Amino acid sequence: MYLCSMEANVTLNNLTIGYPHHTVQQQLNGTIRAGRLTCVVGENGCGKSTLLRTLAGFLKPQSGCIKVGGANVSRLTVSQLSRLISVVLTTRPDTDNLTVEEVVAMGRAPYTDCWGRLTADDRELTARALQTTGISALRQRKCGNLSDGELQKTMIAKALAQQTPLILLDEPTAFLDFPSKVLVMRLLAQLAHDEGKTILLSTHDVTLAARLADDIWMMRKHQGWQSITREELKAYIESI
Repeated sequence: MYLCSMEANVTLNNLTIGYPHHTVQQQLNGTIRAGRLTCVVGENGCGKSTLLRTLAGFLKPQSGCIKVGGANVSRLTVSQLSRLISVVLTTRPDTDNLTVEEVVAMGRAPYTDCWGRLTADDRELTARALQTTGISALRQRKCGNLSDGELQKTMIAKALAQQTPLILLDEPTAFLDFPSKVLVMRLLAQLAHDEGKTILLSTHDVTLAARLADDIWMMRKHQGWQSITREELKAYIESI
């Protein structure tokens, strides 16, 4: 494992999430395991994105705690979080004028000096992240000229270059055609299994989750979440 040798389970203890004056979910408990691809599924508005933003440290828990590898997320500095958690969001980043290599190298920012200068090790890790995600041939392409699938792989490569044990992704297959959805999900499963990453994503692609996820959590509005099997998810899909 060249990108990060540390594995980290994520533990939720009586976690309540939401926004000022608005609670989205209460008393969430569970463990997201390292080395596995975990998918959170559920209808719009049930709190999937809110959960991911809370896990990333963008939102403060209303109560309870989140531990990543034993560290309480709420007690970590921004610098510490950036070396522990990387995030891939659905919104298209404003990187059209940057090359793929430049964007992926931005994942090294938590480790560079105040001038953002890359060392030989930083460049090597960037190159390896490009290779792992299969986009080395695109390294000099401008991001504005990429397909949605190529850009999504670029952002995943950036997260890899960041060398964090935990990667959070919010709807990573949204807006992709079906072949690209499958490629991205397979890539994430491979990274979890081969690199020991803890990979947690939200998705509406429940059919793909049923096929490729190691662990699945079903979230319902104001009813918390529960771990379900692939067979239970398939039964849910058939009942819709």
